[in-house]
Amino acid sequence: MSDSPIRGVHHLAMVTNDLDRTTRFYCDALGLELVATTGNRSDLYPFRHYFFRLGPQTTIAFFEWPGMVEEFAKPAGQPVRGRIQFDHLSLQVEDESQLLALRERLIAHGVDTTEVVDHQFLRSVYFTDPNGIALEASYWVRDPTTGEVDYRDPGLFYDPKPVPALAELASTGHVTPGTPTHLVAVPSEADPAPLARR
Repeated sequence: MSDSPIRGVHHLAMVTNDLDRTTRFYCDALGLELVATTGNRSDLYPFRHYFFRLGPQTTIAFFEWPGMVEEFAKPAGQPVRGRIQFDHLSLQVEDESQLLALRERLIAHGVDTTEVVDHQFLRSVYFTDPNGIALEASYWVRDPTTGEVDYRDPGLFYDPKPVPALAELASTGHVTPGTPTHLVAVPSEADPAPLARR
């Protein structure tokens, strides 16, 4: 068995121009639950950051950067040049002691690592892999992926001006459908066979 403290993906951090549209898609079209929000506060982080439950201790999260993210579309599994919509991958550790142990291990291996960052409901350290991929190791101080979601809980939902979709979730438990999405065609010069085998 591995001696790594990593226990899975904590969250995958993506970026969007429109978090209301994104919330409607992930809650309505995919049926995921919005389990926590942060950011949108000058004293904390100026941009919204919303977390959607994928499973126990695992989420997909989106930063909202209005007007800063170029529209992007590509077929799955096909290469692309230029910018893509990915921010960082956060790896799950069990608790503070495991986070500190991992931080020390990284430093011992010559990896520049941040101090522990307190995000209130999670704590993290940040570092980069040799390919330049931004990585984070995190543990839930208060795990929003277990139990019932309470959209009025200020310990998990503290965006002072939440997107309209969150107001709908808080009042009705669901969101109205958002903008439809469309599949991106595979370029004719690419081999479509790998997509057909999936």
